[in-house]
Amino acid sequence: MAITNYERVGKAMELLREGLAPFVERELKTEYGEQTWFEETKRNLTQQQLKFVEKKGKPEWDVAMLLGVLWNSWNNVFRKTLGPAERSLVSELRDARNKWAHQQPFSTDDAYRVFDSIGRLLTAVSAPQSAELEKMKMELLRLRFDEQVRGEKRKAAGSLIETAAAGALPPWREVVTPHKDVASGRYQQAEFAADLWQVHLGEGTDEYRKPTEFFRRTYLTESLRRLLVSAVQRISGAGGDPVVQLQTNFGGGKTHSMLALYHLFSGATPGELAGVDTVMAEADVKTLPKAKRVVLVGTKISPSTPSTKPDGTVVRTLWGELAYQLGGKKAFKRIEADDQKATSPGDTLRELFNEYGPCLILIDEWVAYARQLHDQSDLPAGGFETQFTFAQALTESAKLVKNCLLVISLPASDTGVSPHAQADDAEVGGVRGREALDRLRNVIGRVESSWRPATAEESFEIVRRRLFEPLAGPEHFKQRDVVARAFADLYRAQHAEFPPECRDSEYEMRLKAAYPIHPEIFDRLYTDWSTLLKFQRTRGVLRLMASVIHSLWEKGDRNPLILPCMIPIDDPRVQFELTRYLSDNWVPVIEKDWKAARDAACGAHDLSWLRSDSDRGSSRTGRSPSETRLRDAGRSAVALRRCIASSYRGSNLSLPRWSARLVLDTADSH
Repeated sequence: MAITNYERVGKAMELLREGLAPFVERELKTEYGEQTWFEETKRNLTQQQLKFVEKKGKPEWDVAMLLGVLWNSWNNVFRKTLGPAERSLVSELRDARNKWAHQQPFSTDDAYRVFDSIGRLLTAVSAPQSAELEKMKMELLRLRFDEQVRGEKRKAAGSLIETAAAGALPPWREVVTPHKDVASGRYQQAEFAADLWQVHLGEGTDEYRKPTEFFRRTYLTESLRRLLVSAVQRISGAGGDPVVQLQTNFGGGKTHSMLALYHLFSGATPGELAGVDTVMAEADVKTLPKAKRVVLVGTKISPSTPSTKPDGTVVRTLWGELAYQLGGKKAFKRIEADDQKATSPGDTLRELFNEYGPCLILIDEWVAYARQLHDQSDLPAGGFETQFTFAQALTESAKLVKNCLLVISLPASDTGVSPHAQADDAEVGGVRGREALDRLRNVIGRVESSWRPATAEESFEIVRRRLFEPLAGPEHFKQRDVVARAFADLYRAQHAEFPPECRDSEYEMRLKAAYPIHPEIFDRLYTDWSTLLKFQRTRGVLRLMASVIHSLWEKGDRNPLILPCMIPIDDPRVQFELTRYLSDNWVPVIEKDWKAARDAACGAHDLSWLRSDSDRGSSRTGRSPSETRLRDAGRSAVALRRCIASSYRGSNLSLPRWSARLVLDTADSH
């Protein structure tokens, strides 16, 4: 029997209750003590809640009480562990819970947003219920897609905006083909989310789980290539950096780089891994060693709940988990006493690395784990200070063992490395999270070799390889180059209407690198949109562009490039990917104002002059039809520009430079 979105939200609320209750109680007991924490908590409850708060002498939590206590005790208790991002989630979920309690209906988009917010909050406190919530999210997306397929009517080709150049330049759809899952729309958004822990457990989609498929769709950027070369040298005992810190802002590619290392030393045949032969040649090694791989993900390991392994071994600490993954119960016995007492194992780590090497140790989300620890050692995982003693012992031990590589990911630095003012609060958390980040950075920085993310041009290839099949042959490369040259010539010929950088020869190279997507789309997404709280750079670009490409492919788009003005934001899937990151005041902009401005603005990319020299201006106005359409586009966009500008300010975004002057900038001059 089918269930409603209202019922789905109810199930998600129950998962939220189960996941939050242990965390809330733990933090309250730490702050107020075992004897008085409940009395202190009662002060933050309503009279109605107090009537039901006790049952058999202990609290009986419901979602409303949990969220209320989180909100009301934030400054005194929870801001030490969680950050502003989680506080916003609490506020949003309180509203959603009230809506659910009053039996109001939930649209599919509303339900997904609730699921997403609950999942983020559960992940922030390392609650195991986050895995079940993720499954519910994916099922809801599948149902949403099925609904759209049933209700969608294929539009005639004429319903799309088509530049006048379509008859002169080859349509992008005839030059390059989307991957089957993108063209059919059968991709799941989770497929763009690299999950190191899931892969370690042998789960997930083939493109992340299978080494051959992973490398086939992975573009080896300069930074990633250097990382792999150094790793091969280190694991082979032939040099290389012993400790590597992966440091970028949210969605910058840290997890993907860790997956590349994980698969590189999986024992797979090097010849089956695309690009690895070049890595081995540069590393000057003939064979690729298989390494013992240890994966520690802070959001998947709870500091308050010991893990019981299949053989009955009970693991409490990160170093206990590390030892168990290295050598099972036998290796764990070496540090069992330190695991039980939650004390750093010291030099025992070096002995383990020597005995079970070569070994690769990958640590992700360490800050998310450390921020949940307390000053006193009242949790099975130990105290806050012990983490940094362990971190120092770990890095020094890895340095002393010639075939051991330690790779640690940390949120981006807030001093010169990141374009943002501070490290991402979504990854750092509260006061204790920022202190953990600073302490870990100081410890690791003594011996680490830092890594940096892909450049803008490399990002083009990363996205292109994931969304499109490779160009089939020389003829298709030639057609791509013809399109890039035509646009470059247009920008030089009408230089007054476009930004100065479009005249440079380098811009033509960018057009080729980004083909069939206009590079301005990437610029807007990787700069303006990357400042949004939930937008995860490459992952967010993949999600949005997959929906855009599917929509245009289905509708038979025959334009030479996918231009900013041609993004079909009237398509429900595309609209969903846009509005999920923005405040609600963007929705009426999209629904009412965008289409008319887009229709007029796309005239700015009229390339009909390529086919004839007769279009040079009428005797009456002295303007060509292209110039007239550009002027009309500017007039059409005046009101929209003001609306979007206010929306950008409300979303903490800067107004784009030209977005792509297809819609906005001409308004000022007309």
